[in-house]
Amino acid sequence: MAPFPLENGVEGDDEREEEDEEEEEEDEEVEDEVDEEEPRLKYQRMGGSIPSLLASDAASCIAVAERMIALGTHGGTVHILDFLGNQVKEFSVHASVVNDLSFDVEGEYIGSCSGDGSVVINSLFTDERMKFEYHQPMKAVALDPDYARRMSRRFVAGGLAGHLYLNSKKWLGYRDQVLHSGEGSIHAVKWRASLVAWANDAGVKVYDTANDQRITFIEKPRGSPRPELLLPHLVWQDDTLLVIGWGTSVKIASIRTNHHKATNGSYRQVPLSGMTQVDIVASFQTSYLISGLAPFGDALVALAYIPGDEDGDKDFSSTAPSRRGNAQRPEVRIVTWNNDELSTDALPVHGFEHYRANDYSLAHAPFSGSSYAGGQWAAGDEPLYYIVSPKDVVIAKPRDTEDHIAWLLQHGWHEKALAVVESGQGRSELLDEVGSRYLDHLIVERKYGEAASLCPKLLRGSASAWERWVFHFAHLRQLPVLVPYMPTENPRLRDTAYEVALVALATNPSFHKDLLSTVKSWPSVIYSALPVISAIEPQLNTSSMTDSLKEALAELYVINGQYEKVFSLYADLMKPEVFDFIDKYNLHDAIRGKVVQLMMLDCKRAVPLLIQNRDLISPLEVVKQLLNAVDKSACRYFLHLYLHSLFEVNPHAGKDFHDMQVELYADYDPKMLLPFLRSSQHYTLEKAYEICIKRDLMREQVFILGRMGNSKQALAVIINKLGDIEEAVEFVTMQHDDELWEELIKQCLHKPEMVGILLEHTVGNLDPLYIVNKVPNGLEIPRLRDRLVKIITDYRTETSLRHGCNDILKADCVNLLIKYYKEARHGISLGNEEDEPRVKMSDTHASQNVSVIVFFCCHGYHTTCLMDSSYTISNKKEIEATSLEAETYDDYNGYVDDEDEETKLDGPRMRCILCTTAAS
Repeated sequence: MAPFPLENGVEGDDEREEEDEEEEEEDEEVEDEVDEEEPRLKYQRMGGSIPSLLASDAASCIAVAERMIALGTHGGTVHILDFLGNQVKEFSVHASVVNDLSFDVEGEYIGSCSGDGSVVINSLFTDERMKFEYHQPMKAVALDPDYARRMSRRFVAGGLAGHLYLNSKKWLGYRDQVLHSGEGSIHAVKWRASLVAWANDAGVKVYDTANDQRITFIEKPRGSPRPELLLPHLVWQDDTLLVIGWGTSVKIASIRTNHHKATNGSYRQVPLSGMTQVDIVASFQTSYLISGLAPFGDALVALAYIPGDEDGDKDFSSTAPSRRGNAQRPEVRIVTWNNDELSTDALPVHGFEHYRANDYSLAHAPFSGSSYAGGQWAAGDEPLYYIVSPKDVVIAKPRDTEDHIAWLLQHGWHEKALAVVESGQGRSELLDEVGSRYLDHLIVERKYGEAASLCPKLLRGSASAWERWVFHFAHLRQLPVLVPYMPTENPRLRDTAYEVALVALATNPSFHKDLLSTVKSWPSVIYSALPVISAIEPQLNTSSMTDSLKEALAELYVINGQYEKVFSLYADLMKPEVFDFIDKYNLHDAIRGKVVQLMMLDCKRAVPLLIQNRDLISPLEVVKQLLNAVDKSACRYFLHLYLHSLFEVNPHAGKDFHDMQVELYADYDPKMLLPFLRSSQHYTLEKAYEICIKRDLMREQVFILGRMGNSKQALAVIINKLGDIEEAVEFVTMQHDDELWEELIKQCLHKPEMVGILLEHTVGNLDPLYIVNKVPNGLEIPRLRDRLVKIITDYRTETSLRHGCNDILKADCVNLLIKYYKEARHGISLGNEEDEPRVKMSDTHASQNVSVIVFFCCHGYHTTCLMDSSYTISNKKEIEATSLEAETYDDYNGYVDDEDEETKLDGPRMRCILCTTAAS
């Protein structure tokens, strides 16, 4: 079936209603909201065989069963159709228009009545057919709901004759029973359970077939149109509710009988104290003519006919269309029992301009009212409504969740549509469709950020969908807003998608910070760094290059293994981790061109680094870079730190810069200048002296003057500018110059305090009497007596110390002399086993196994020679004397003191005795 186009009927209502202009202006906003109200039903034209059947005939009525549809025509034919409109059977049993159709509950039989006065009942599954002639046009027919199951085969029918017949099968055949007559034509009849309701010119009556009695009468509304213009409509909503639509009036009657249905399907009487109760539970008037009614859950569906301006109550033929063609489109309205309109839809059926109210009819498929809850039907229980016009059959059914979502999307309420899908309503595949349309809508509205934030929820784990939107955002030049939401796993996209995203961030200065955070957060394995690096490198040294972009480029270089370039960028960016980076990747060669940056970043770490690697970057190069830096003042301080540390490590490594270093010490660390001047020999004295004069560094001036040989001027500076006589005395003492002492005394004589201090500090260096004799007569020296006492005391103490030291020195000399004498008399016997590994002898005795006796007087003897001397062989006395001497020396071998023991244990430290030859 092709989708049926709808037009909102609210505007039509506004056109029909005669309202003042003021009211229209006041209600303009309310009407706009109503215009946006969602329809309750959706429509389709029935296809299949319908177009061909109605091309040569016109539809007059319709009935719906659970399995099929029956369509009656003006040509007297009854067409049996499936729900797609395909013809299943055809019964051509009437010679005139078919006025009414009725199915039994089982859908096995179809009854029809016609203007030719006949009622025909056809079996749908057998060849059984029964035809009843009443010789008057028959307007309504209703089969017993249990027609197929009961042997009585009952039905009711009525027409222009005004008789309502109850036909049933007896022993001798079919017999008609007149239930009612005498109140005009029978216009409609409906049978539900045991109750039969019919409408005649007087009103609506209800008959109970179980009790065989009429139970109620509902009067026809006043002012109702003639039946020729508009027939009444009866609909059983359930077994107890009867809905009556007549003209512009709607009544709902509640009927409670005093019997119950037995297990065999028949109705049994239950004694009650009261009669059957009938209540009108709802009643209201409409602004339109009612061409059909049907239940809609706890509301009603009304087929509204809007007459033209000139129709009025004019008697039109029921078969010939109006020539004026001024009728309006029929409308399907859903109303509550209080006449509150829930929905209004205008149906542009073919030829609606020429149709009257009786040309339309409305039927609904049987449905279980219990399945309706909260405005929704259970799956499969949705009612179907069939709107019939002479040339059209339109199917209406409640809109489902997918229709609701489509309507929301159509009206631009994508967020609401998404909420419906996410709540679990509708097919899961709808999420992709709704998400795609929502994103398209946001893109059209240029809400790129909102669209990007929704992508994780809408695209979920679809890698293809993600890639499609990544490239779509890239085409729109809005990819940077999507990058924070791009997944890196589950799903993982192709490398190209991530590379395109990073390039988009890199080429837009506004997103360089986002690029940095993205590069740090994304795993490096999901993309190649080369395309991104190639996009960033052309921006180096341009105005678009930012610190964030440099840092991002450094991270990409790390990924790509280009560590030297990383170091260069880290140094430019003043990154504290550059020092750890240098050590980690052994980039000491790369520091040559980044001295200034490293110093400015952290001079405490940079200075040791430069000194340790001075074989790679010479001090000359370091000094040159620091001197050429833009920030001169800061770099001079860095230069001072570097040269100072270099001097401490190697005083000669930076000797070419010692003149400069004098000035740097004077500027930044004057306390260290004097130790430097004392330690270094590579600075110019004259330049250093000038610097000290400019900085007013007195002690440094004294030292330099002393080194220059200008001791008197140095002494004058100490006395006149420093006023430190102690330092003056120390200075003169170090110079070892008597004339300088005279100069010191001379300059102090006119200053009594200095004379007193000089007297105190000259003990040991100068005779105090000499100073006292130099003091002019009458010069008052503060605390002279105390100072003289101190001088005398110090002198005595010094004299005593000298005497004590001399005594100690003499005693030490005597003791050492005695020790030396004893050691010189000490002889040692040496054998070949100890001599061979140490000394090579050239004489014949060295090759013999002989022993040697050696004395510390440097005399050595072979033992045999000593014993067999050529001078004492014949002289026994001499031999004894010699033996006695040997014994004496042997006795000395027994002499042991501390140092002798040490000598015995430490033989190798003895003098070499093998060079001494024995007496022949």
